[in-house]
Amino acid sequence: MRRLSDRAKLWGLLLSGLIFRGTIAYFLPPGFDEAYYFLYTRHLDWSYFDHPLAVAFTTGVGVWLTGMVSPFTLRIGALALFTGSLWLLHETGRWLFGPRAGWLSTAVASLSPLFVLTFGTLTAPDNALIVCWSLALYLCAQEFFPPDDGPYRPTAKLTAIALVIGLACLSKYHGFLLGLSLVCFCLSSHRHRCALRSRWMGMGLLLFGLCLVPILSWNSRHEWISFQFQLAGRFAGQANSYSLTDGLGVFLAEIGFLFPTLGLPLWWVSIKVLLKRLSQAVSPRVALVLWCGLPVAVGFTLLGGLTRVYPAWPAPGLWSLTLLLGHTAASWPKAQVRRWLLGTGLAVGIVLLFALTHITLGTLQTPGKYALFGGFVTPEQDPSTALIDTKQLRQQFMQSDELLAAISTTDFIFTQAFWLSGYVAIALPPSTDLPVTSFTQDPRGHAFWFDSQDWLGKDALFVSIADFSQVAAVAAITPYFQAVTPLMQLTTQRGGTKTETFYLYRAHRLIRPYLYPY
Repeated sequence: MRRLSDRAKLWGLLLSGLIFRGTIAYFLPPGFDEAYYFLYTRHLDWSYFDHPLAVAFTTGVGVWLTGMVSPFTLRIGALALFTGSLWLLHETGRWLFGPRAGWLSTAVASLSPLFVLTFGTLTAPDNALIVCWSLALYLCAQEFFPPDDGPYRPTAKLTAIALVIGLACLSKYHGFLLGLSLVCFCLSSHRHRCALRSRWMGMGLLLFGLCLVPILSWNSRHEWISFQFQLAGRFAGQANSYSLTDGLGVFLAEIGFLFPTLGLPLWWVSIKVLLKRLSQAVSPRVALVLWCGLPVAVGFTLLGGLTRVYPAWPAPGLWSLTLLLGHTAASWPKAQVRRWLLGTGLAVGIVLLFALTHITLGTLQTPGKYALFGGFVTPEQDPSTALIDTKQLRQQFMQSDELLAAISTTDFIFTQAFWLSGYVAIALPPSTDLPVTSFTQDPRGHAFWFDSQDWLGKDALFVSIADFSQVAAVAAITPYFQAVTPLMQLTTQRGGTKTETFYLYRAHRLIRPYLYPY
């Protein structure tokens, strides 16, 4: 009876989390990256400039199933995969440390805004990465720590683990770090070192190599541009000296994104276990979690002292370390744990829902008809207005006969920012099937999806926004066309106040192709 109760509690947690994340996914406008990843779904390929291929499918699955393009359908893949990832995390914690530890690990992961948003709500390469990461951890727990706890003997699960790590690499390049961490675990554990010499590992390496074929094939035809961008391009123009202040800022930001009541104990437990590992032996089960979590979490945190680090970069490592927090919290008094999780859940829910109401309604905006206490920040000073309401923009497109007529006579659409092209593509009327690209020196995938040579002599529609100088924007594209003439302006609003202005221009007859930097 107890087992049924535990399972019911788990499914209640997963279902309530899915509903909460689904609410955010429905109302929240697309982010810059999400709009850009939608373009991946329009240009399916073996790989892409900045990520492997999985994100095209996780972003596209909801669109393909429903036949509709909206913020919610773009996020269906994220919503479903994260639910599976949470279940795998629970089963891993349960296998390694017991049922209570498994449930607590899942509860922590379900409440942290970093995981909820990065892995479970917004469409991103991390959606597929974290489900592969979690599956690899689950298989490793079963492989390295069988139920009888007898002498370790390699099994066919090693082959499956290698395959899953290969699939993780097709999701995001973090997959390579997980594979390296597992190799280091085996090398550091005398009991498990034999896994690296087994025939199952040999078969696994073959499958792992096959998973890399799409990445290697695409890059070999494009001057290895993905690896240049990820390994060198991100550090171009960065300071040579290490900044302790920046590194500390990244660390504090991680705690904030995890949520302080979760982030502080997670790092405290992880550092405490690491110090214990350095001074004396810890159980191989704890060592496995440390190897799969700490190098990625600490490595990307320290990297913050050299370059800009995004919250998602250390997140897979922190995800693994929730197992240690769950393991430790399993020994805490139940009443204390209940207050900790309920208080955190209530606080996180209020913060995220309040942020959602501001982003969608402008509850802190002045002026605004939904503003609380008259509002506090103007649209011009509010960074949340940078998120474009594609539903509203689509309505603007469809209500203008002049614009619809212009779209029907144009050959392609372009913007001056790679992410803005994604927003425009999402907002286009469903019946419109025009190429959408970007003329910019930071084109990302646009440089490979189209050859502007093919559009010589063709007419285009240029879409810009008020964030950019219109004089400079028009001047930058004028040399490429016979003429550029204003067409119209569109505006989007929040709380009855204008938040963005879109400038549309007719670009007549492309006279020379736009040259990308790569």
